[in-house]
Amino acid sequence: MTLTVAIVALAVCLSATMAGAWLVALRTGRSGWIDAIWSLATGLFGAAAAFLPFAGDEITTRQVLVAMLALVWSLRLGMHIAVRTARGGDDPRYRQLREEWGSAFRPRLFFFLQIQALVALALALSIMTAAHNPAPDLRFFDWLGVLVLILAVVGEAIADRQLSAFRADPENKGKVCDTGLWGMSRHPNYFFEWLGWLAYAVIAIDADGGYWWGWLALAGPLLMYWLLVHVSGIPPLEAHMLRSRGAAFRDYQHRVNAFWPGPPSSAVIAGKNGASR
Repeated sequence: MTLTVAIVALAVCLSATMAGAWLVALRTGRSGWIDAIWSLATGLFGAAAAFLPFAGDEITTRQVLVAMLALVWSLRLGMHIAVRTARGGDDPRYRQLREEWGSAFRPRLFFFLQIQALVALALALSIMTAAHNPAPDLRFFDWLGVLVLILAVVGEAIADRQLSAFRADPENKGKVCDTGLWGMSRHPNYFFEWLGWLAYAVIAIDADGGYWWGWLALAGPLLMYWLLVHVSGIPPLEAHMLRSRGAAFRDYQHRVNAFWPGPPSSAVIAGKNGASR
């Protein structure tokens, strides 16, 4: 299998998978299944990409290691979203798209998910690039990449658990969570999601210049940063939070960084109601 055939096969599989996610979302009425399927598919096909193209060569330890990292990330995130969706939770971003697109929601959602398939393909290729670093043995940067991804998975899991616990407390209804990691970043789950994709660039890049293809793995974290911070992550979610939480969330925006974790500001705006999101 040549590299071109491998990439085309990945693209077709991801496109078909997201078409299936479109059908599932329409039939169940729960858009959360889209993100669950996307996460699992990206990890599964990313792990497969770690071994592509098949050329009869011996599989390296690095390929196995990178594939395992992709699977660990996708299983943790995909199952978290799946459980949340099965319990009746849904993503307000898709509800907003349904309202904005009206009668054109179904076809526009289909093409929107095909764009997500393209994003997944780019991420899978970042995984492939890291897995095929030709360095003969595992290096310091391979283990550093493993450490970065473990930190990302654990950090995102802690952020998700903290938010779930906050929402489960009836006394917090209508409030804004600013405890734990949510007091250091308004979107710590997005930050750790981005950090996980940085791990593959750490593994792929050869500072000595012996593997210039490795620099292409930077496409993963760069793409995820752009999407999470400027496109489909923070902007629509914060617009929803402003509609549903009003002054409490505006105060939260003034006090806590949007993406990069850091100490909260002491700034307080008029209208603060003492809510703790």
